[in-house]
Amino acid sequence: MTTRTVEDDFLALPRHALADAALAAATQAGASYADLRLHAITTETVQMRDGALETAVTDYEIGLAVRVIVDGTWGFASHAELDTAAAADTARRAVRVATTLAPLNAERIELAPEPVYRDVSWVSDYGIDPFGIATQDKIAVLDDYSGRLLAADGVDHVSAWLNMAKEQTFYADTFGSSITQQRVRVLPRLDAVSVDPAAGTFESMSTLAPPMGRGWEAVAGDEVWDWSGELAELPTLLAEKAKAPSVVAGPTDLVIDPTNLWLTIHESIGHATEYDRAIGYEAAYAGTSFATPDKLGRMTYGSPVMNVTADRTVQHGLASVGFDDEGVRAQSWDLVRDGLFVGYQLDRVFAPRLGVARSNGCSYADSAHHVPIQRMANVSLQPGPEDISTDELIARVSDGLYIVGDKSWSIDMQRYNFQFTGQRFYRIKDGRLDGQVRDVAYQATTTDFWGALEAVGGQSTWRLGGAFNCGKAQPGQIAAVSHGCPSALFRKITVLNTREEGGR
Repeated sequence: MTTRTVEDDFLALPRHALADAALAAATQAGASYADLRLHAITTETVQMRDGALETAVTDYEIGLAVRVIVDGTWGFASHAELDTAAAADTARRAVRVATTLAPLNAERIELAPEPVYRDVSWVSDYGIDPFGIATQDKIAVLDDYSGRLLAADGVDHVSAWLNMAKEQTFYADTFGSSITQQRVRVLPRLDAVSVDPAAGTFESMSTLAPPMGRGWEAVAGDEVWDWSGELAELPTLLAEKAKAPSVVAGPTDLVIDPTNLWLTIHESIGHATEYDRAIGYEAAYAGTSFATPDKLGRMTYGSPVMNVTADRTVQHGLASVGFDDEGVRAQSWDLVRDGLFVGYQLDRVFAPRLGVARSNGCSYADSAHHVPIQRMANVSLQPGPEDISTDELIARVSDGLYIVGDKSWSIDMQRYNFQFTGQRFYRIKDGRLDGQVRDVAYQATTTDFWGALEAVGGQSTWRLGGAFNCGKAQPGQIAAVSHGCPSALFRKITVLNTREEGGR
């Protein structure tokens, strides 16, 4: 992979002059602490339907933001202009915000300590900058992939998406840190649809390539993802699914592929172990969490083979960074160890409230015009010490299902009762795959589900999945996050027939 540096156009910005102006103005106005963040983000979206271009849009946003603490109270302000006068004025506005809010503040802000990092930089690991590829060439790749699917018998419609982002930030604070970063991510996806006009029904199936902290090399060619193999196989799989029998509902043994299980991890572990949710600080957008602080170190989250880490450093992770938006170096730590709930995701404010000496680096804002909030790390289920294959897990099941690919999901406001579907469902009979079934959803409570985890696959089965669009906060913010996991075997999980449920 090519070693890359932060691009010259961002380095040419008067970063340090803006920081000096903002931080000096903030302290002169009465702030006990201040930080400045420059945030530039370029995004591009290309969408096609049945080989026809629907959307090709590139957006660019840049601005500066200043946070301050005055009398133990946060203040925040932002501006689109990148000059020293605007930076100083923005800092003074942030101080006025904090001063106004101070009489309403019931909890004095204290920041967990962190070493000072002066003039450091970090760049994510990617090969080819997707923004160095002409939009016409991106359209051509999607058109080629769409054409391969449309040429197959039984495929009536194809939708293709390509989302890309490049994020560049500069952070400086009154402690003395100054940090410059750049990261790139891509999301390619195709959906194929088969229509039965006589029956008035349809079936769909999507490619399984996850969003990745990579560049154009993950989209074009087969170096990172086997596009040729998947596009050739998908029409046959879709035809099988369209003719497959409906699932028989009831308690069922499940072998779940990483392409499906990542989403269950995201909803039932990732969000549940965000400390701000656990204490009710975040509640309006998608609820709180059943994993409250009184359960830390006491609650059995799952079976003894369940080990879950939060990691801001994993290669190609969507939430991987060198430092978070509070100047905290990226780390990896345990959330669940041997089935026991042992950790939370924290920023520099919530760490002292939990009684932890240091933040684990979970602060992020998706724009210069949004205040940093606690956001999810790459939360992953770890593989087992033995390199057990997916086929070996399937061999342990006499009658069950193998689930591949994510689709719809539902979970309650405490991250406890949930239901998930998928893309492909294979019946397991006497330890072997025995054709597809359809209309499948699995349902459980979080602790019952993870308590039913009997075995995890080895390192060879471990894959990163993830989401480009995890939402949180009001005003809403979007973050990208990855979740790694091996294949995993669960016993006696409630399986629903969605066709029967929908007809009730």
